[in-house]
Amino acid sequence: MPHRPGFRLGIYVFKDVEIVDFAAPHGVFSVARRLDPSLDAFLIAENLRLVQAQAGLTVLPNYGFADRPAMDAFLIPGGFGTRQETYNANLHGFIRALPERTLLTSVCTGSWIYGQMGLLDGLPATNRKEPDRLEASNLGKVPIDRLAEIAPEAQISRARIVDAGRIITGGGITSGMEMGFYLLERAGYGEDFVREVARIMEYAAAYELYRGDRLVV
Repeated sequence: MPHRPGFRLGIYVFKDVEIVDFAAPHGVFSVARRLDPSLDAFLIAENLRLVQAQAGLTVLPNYGFADRPAMDAFLIPGGFGTRQETYNANLHGFIRALPERTLLTSVCTGSWIYGQMGLLDGLPATNRKEPDRLEASNLGKVPIDRLAEIAPEAQISRARIVDAGRIITGGGITSGMEMGFYLLERAGYGEDFVREVARIMEYAAAYELYRGDRLVV
């Protein structure tokens, strides 16, 4: 299919967001812009003020919820902060107000939000499968198992990228790379274009490896 000119990816940032989760897809689009400057990626936060990600990194979003920026895809990253964002009514309201044509995507524990909203009911979805020390202990839970608890009506998949139509979820902290590449495909860009982006990023071997780890329904 022909690519959608000017495809815009909005990435949500919040307190204690995982850095790689949002930086990786943003980076893919940044490099892809060298080949097609009409592509765009930007950061959205609840309010237009500095956001402290994990490990103390501070970022300034391009838009707040009130700005209602036009976008073709909205991405929720994971991170420790998703434990609060899962129940953020303002975020839920923002998502529900997005046009039906806007893709809803996530990386890692970002899919918890869609699960809590009931948007994953009856659909396949994924999440991070490798726990940290706390999650692996009797005090925690592996994120993909937590997703099954939050969204018992979802079909839990261990694929790296799960495309359920409007909702696309990625499992694993670095799956943001694959999410970025896959969104280029969903925007209509051909394999030659996406492979060239991966080559420029010196990610070609990993791209080919992970390209087969998808579930598309």
